[in-house]
Amino acid sequence: MNSNEVRRQWAERTGEYSPEYYAYYGPDERSESILERLDRFVDRDASVLELGCSSGRHLAHLYEHGFDNLAGIDVNDDAFDVMEETYPDLAAAGTFYHDTIEDVVGDFDDDQFDVVYSVETLQHLHPDAEWVLEDICRITDDLLITVENEGEDDEQTDHPESADPDVSYVNDDFPLYHRDWNRVFTELGLLEVDVEVGKRDTVRAFRTSQE
Repeated sequence: MNSNEVRRQWAERTGEYSPEYYAYYGPDERSESILERLDRFVDRDASVLELGCSSGRHLAHLYEHGFDNLAGIDVNDDAFDVMEETYPDLAAAGTFYHDTIEDVVGDFDDDQFDVVYSVETLQHLHPDAEWVLEDICRITDDLLITVENEGEDDEQTDHPESADPDVSYVNDDFPLYHRDWNRVFTELGLLEVDVEVGKRDTVRAFRTSQE
């Protein structure tokens, strides 16, 4: 499956793992994981970007707890219509981009966002599009958070540098690319300051400097 097909699947997704699906379930423990790290590392006036925000359940959780300088990117055609219905205050307050991550982040200024985060989004990034990871670092001024499925060896950080990501498939349908995000982002110059390995996802927080 090439990168264009991966993006098409998410742009057209309905039913399970669609914006309606996530709006139905609402904020969850991953939303709380993001909030906990923001509370620890940044102030309430921080500018925050979510990569792959879908209908906005994680951003809505931040908004309810006092963060209001919020932005999100999502490729799905229904994401922002569902957001307006489910989280109208967030939809009115935030800035949102209906496009692929790859087609948006290059237009942002260096250090444009204090915080950039992803929740089970970068795990769908095709190897052909890995160049975008440098741009993600470029636009992050302070804190980058990843909440991603890193595969069966989540606790290991010794993957060969040249190895392609392992791939698994959800419902024999769409691919998950399992990467060691510690290695990926420390090699791009970030400093990992927090990690929590869960049953499904690994939460990692990176800062752009040691200050």
